[in-house]
Amino acid sequence: MTLSPTWIGIDVSKAWLDIASSGGEGVQRIANTMDAIAAFAATLEREGTLVVLEASGVYDRSLRAGLALAGIGHVRVNPLRARDFARASGQLAKTDALDAAMLAEMGRALRLVADPLPEAGRERLGLLSRRRDQLVAMRTQEKQRRIEITDSFIGADLDRHLAGLNQAIAAIEVEIQNQIGSDAALAQDQALIRSVPGIGPVTASVLAALMPELGRRSGKQIATLAGLAPLNNDSGLRRGQRSIRGGRRRVRQALYMAAVASLRTQSPLNAFYHRLRQAGKPPKPALVALARKLLVTINAIMKNRTSFAT
Repeated sequence: MTLSPTWIGIDVSKAWLDIASSGGEGVQRIANTMDAIAAFAATLEREGTLVVLEASGVYDRSLRAGLALAGIGHVRVNPLRARDFARASGQLAKTDALDAAMLAEMGRALRLVADPLPEAGRERLGLLSRRRDQLVAMRTQEKQRRIEITDSFIGADLDRHLAGLNQAIAAIEVEIQNQIGSDAALAQDQALIRSVPGIGPVTASVLAALMPELGRRSGKQIATLAGLAPLNNDSGLRRGQRSIRGGRRRVRQALYMAAVASLRTQSPLNAFYHRLRQAGKPPKPALVALARKLLVTINAIMKNRTSFAT
């Protein structure tokens, strides 16, 4: 079946892809394999077609790669945002077919914009960065267990495991830098991002892997993507406190830690934080504002392709 409408929704599962078009009838199901995806993508018009899918971890990787090879634009949406759209549209039932149709309609109604096409080097950097996070989380858990253990045998076992985790983390950090060094575009991005005070290798690799939109969106848009844009909470005469929510959690975490690190530097970013504190802003909201300032600054650097100027 050839789908001609512009907006196409795809519900992704491990084995299957359910495909619907905005305003179309029926849902097509294909296997979630590269061959089936390539055959489907060949039926689409390259210009003016946008595929909408929910972010589904590793299960959408083949789909995104196949669409990129065919030159078909796609946008990954947050599952919570998609579910909110379905409820707002009056669709309370949930099936794979309904979800595919809802995603197509969401793209049409909201006029969603295509994500940057995936790059193999950036994709692998994301996998390596995610694995490092997993290993660091395991090490943190084992360290906490070690503090609580008095039994010598269990203590020795934990020490061996911690030593192995330290080695594994060091090895993957080397591989991350090798991946960056082997890709000219990633290496240039890394150098520009790390020119900003407080940005270390971990934060730079997280941003390079998980924020491909850097330099391609406005500062406000990029802050919203990361979940660092303050959102209003007003109703009638009430003026609630603005807060941040949603967005890419790992990016936000990395930028928050970078904001803390930047306080040890003599830079305009440090001065920005202290101006906020002197104006009466509490420490944590001031750090969040500094994290947002860092991201907006990096976005401008990536857009202009010029290093940070102190």
